[in-house]
Amino acid sequence: MRRFARGLTGSATDADDLVQAACERALRASDQYTEGTRLDSWLYRIVQTTWIDMARGARRRAAHLDSLPAEHMATAAPDAPAALTLGAVRRAVAALPEDQRVLVMLVCVEGQTYRQAAEVLDLPIGTVMSRLSRGRATLRRLIEGEAPGDDTGTAEALRRSKETVG
Repeated sequence: MRRFARGLTGSATDADDLVQAACERALRASDQYTEGTRLDSWLYRIVQTTWIDMARGARRRAAHLDSLPAEHMATAAPDAPAALTLGAVRRAVAALPEDQRVLVMLVCVEGQTYRQAAEVLDLPIGTVMSRLSRGRATLRRLIEGEAPGDDTGTAEALRRSKETVG
């Protein structure tokens, strides 16, 4: 669950907060779990729903921040080191549309099968396959565009992960 949450939030701290909130929600709703069904699918769904709720709250707070004067905003240091390959992948995943990001995280990171992801998200398997295909293609374009001529092999590693998972 934590890895899935990390992929959704893009931050270890936010992922921990998300998992904690989702666990609290799952405990409060434990009477809604149906015996004999997949517990992991139920929990992934709770994590995703909790993340959506948290993102809505963050958007409301961001709207308030937009109204603050520019001198109150922090800026990145001009001498900040170049991002590592992992950072490029995280940024690319974070840039995916939500429906694609969730599927990339479930299938490519969490190792769920297409059928399991379809069950978690209550989607037809064909929809899972097409969204995942678009998500992988978008990731490839984002990563290759982020570091043209990058010899660290980020794009190649992404292709290999697709071959082993898909």
